[in-house]
Amino acid sequence: MDDRIIKTEYSEVMQKSFIDYAMSVIISRALPDVRDGLKPVQRRVLYDMHELGIRYDRPYRKSARIVGDTMGKYHPHGDASIYEALVVMAQDFKKGQVLIDGHGNFGNIEGDGAAAMRYTEARLHRIAQEAFLADLDKDVVDFLPNFDETEKEPSVLPCKFPNLLVNGSEGIAVGMATSIPPHNLGEVIDAVKAYMLNEDISTKELMRYIQGPDFPTGGIVTNKDELLSIYETGVGKIKVRGRVEKEKGRAGRTNVVITQIPYPMIGANIAKFLSDVAALAEGKKTADIVDISNQSSKEGIRIVIELKKDADVDNFINMLYKKTRLEDTFGVNMLAIADGRPETMGLKQILKASVDFQFEVNRRKYETLLSREQAKREIQEGLIKACNVIDLIIEILRGSRDRNMAKACLVDGVTEGIRFKSKESAVMAGYLRFTENQANAILDMRLYKLIGLEIEALINEHEETLSNIYRYEDILERKSSMAQVIMNELDEMKRQFAVKRRTRIDNCEEAVFEEKKAEETQVYCLIDKFGYSRIIDTAAYERNQDAILTENRFAFLCKNTGRICLFTNTGQLYTVKVSDLPFGKFRDKGVPLDNVSSYDSTKEQLLLAVSQSDLNLYRLLFVTRQAMAKIVDGGEFDVTKKTVAATKLAEGDELVSVAVYKEQKNIILQSCDGYFLRFLISEIPEKKKAAIGVRAMKLSGSDKIEAVYYTKNTDETSVAYKSRNLVLNQIKAAKRDTKGTKVRG
Repeated sequence: MDDRIIKTEYSEVMQKSFIDYAMSVIISRALPDVRDGLKPVQRRVLYDMHELGIRYDRPYRKSARIVGDTMGKYHPHGDASIYEALVVMAQDFKKGQVLIDGHGNFGNIEGDGAAAMRYTEARLHRIAQEAFLADLDKDVVDFLPNFDETEKEPSVLPCKFPNLLVNGSEGIAVGMATSIPPHNLGEVIDAVKAYMLNEDISTKELMRYIQGPDFPTGGIVTNKDELLSIYETGVGKIKVRGRVEKEKGRAGRTNVVITQIPYPMIGANIAKFLSDVAALAEGKKTADIVDISNQSSKEGIRIVIELKKDADVDNFINMLYKKTRLEDTFGVNMLAIADGRPETMGLKQILKASVDFQFEVNRRKYETLLSREQAKREIQEGLIKACNVIDLIIEILRGSRDRNMAKACLVDGVTEGIRFKSKESAVMAGYLRFTENQANAILDMRLYKLIGLEIEALINEHEETLSNIYRYEDILERKSSMAQVIMNELDEMKRQFAVKRRTRIDNCEEAVFEEKKAEETQVYCLIDKFGYSRIIDTAAYERNQDAILTENRFAFLCKNTGRICLFTNTGQLYTVKVSDLPFGKFRDKGVPLDNVSSYDSTKEQLLLAVSQSDLNLYRLLFVTRQAMAKIVDGGEFDVTKKTVAATKLAEGDELVSVAVYKEQKNIILQSCDGYFLRFLISEIPEKKKAAIGVRAMKLSGSDKIEAVYYTKNTDETSVAYKSRNLVLNQIKAAKRDTKGTKVRG
């Protein structure tokens, strides 16, 4: 037993296992192959459909049938990923060239998902059949065993054009990701031909053919001058805008109509765009919007924004570019599997890999075709020769006892045992020297082949075979001949499947939006106990004052152009622009403070929220868990940074209370052990925010400050403490830095 136990370092096992896992994800799951531009799951779906005979000229089949067959034979990783891959290959708004012809609900550009696989049907698109799968029977690619070694699958499909560029790809592996934009098929084919004619062509010269990405959603690429660097390095950012038109609206108004969207806006981001535009109006960023409607249909995108008569339309469009995702960025990282390893490649490298693959595929294709034609020539020559001595052959067949005897005579001239009509026939039979394949063909030949027209057809077929052999040998021996064959196939692909460019490539000036300054008004900021905040106008506050004070933890007056300050128990100060908070009704839910600031409600406790403008008028009282206290001038917190340290804390300490010092006279500190200390606030010195402060109460052992209360001399203030109602004003007054009075429940 001990001989089978391998002792090794745990870290080494973890390292090896993680590397194996990472490489499996990178090579076998997430990244496309540069040769056919497909991920393994996509390749397996297409090959399985080919094997099932679900071709472009045949009826549709249920998607569930395809997914199940693919999962059972080639891709045992769950049906969801397989169906998702199938759906994406059928969506014309995601792919430059769809590879699957879907029938049924395959989702839409607005983010609605496809129907369940049991409802939808699919078949191969013609381009997939002709450009990816047509030559698989000609030994053009290697076949590998599937996961359980019961089937064979192609290691790569013999794609006839650089699909990696035409359809692009997106995928996240372990420690790396790929993001390749789609391109125009016609332009890519022109670039391939240009590279084949001049392998020293530069990327800049190639870009005379490939202008840039061609997104299925159209749009406008605005940074044309940066594309050269992106295509040389394979990495960069492409800025894309939606296409906007102006139309005359009703009552003399102008409509801004969005007819094309940026590619990254596909899906749920269209709904987000609509909500962002609505938020601009609700947040008083613009008062120009009268109505917004999404009139998109199968014919295309059409989002209509109706503006007021006196609206500055150009400024409004620029605002959409600046404030919404109507202008977005597509991150490019042209990472793919090349020679079995992930590699970031530029445009020329991708074209080179594709062309090299095409030469390899065509070499194997024409070697197979040549071999087949040579085999046909051998048979044809044997049959033609047999027709010339058909009487002798018939005599041999009639005189032989079995097939083997006749075959031996035809191949080796063995005449023993065969009954001939004459000695001359026996002598002539001894000189026959057919090959074994020719002899089998003669023995299998039917009598109708002896008809004159059939013999003539055989001779014509033989001449055609000789012509094919000559042509195939020329293609295999001369690189220029093979290059011409590849270019002819590319021209045919372009003729059948190329479409006009949809995306405009240009150098556009950056959108300049002159934001109108909001009229400064007084509003109320409300923060409830769950940390949700919103802004309401003063009239709404006055109408619902009692309910607001009951239901909200903080409610204070501020300016709509100002900031609010959030003080937390960790000693941090977070500032939030009032304009970043939603303006709405008293009962609206609002937005979490976590979303508009660096405040983290899961790790911190909010102690005070106040208008920043009020801090200049007052001072703040700080008390920590370890009974350190100080007063700080509010002007020290008049900052523009989003996060600053509000105070200095000793190690292991935290704030218990932060309060605005207005009319309070006394401070009461309550400890966890039940001690209460009341003294005058005036005994606490004023310090800088960077100071720790002074000790306000003597604590024994592990005792800590639990709560802090403030009172005025004239007002009686009581709190619930254990089982009694404690009047704070009746606690014996003392001095700062004393132990206080023990209060029993």
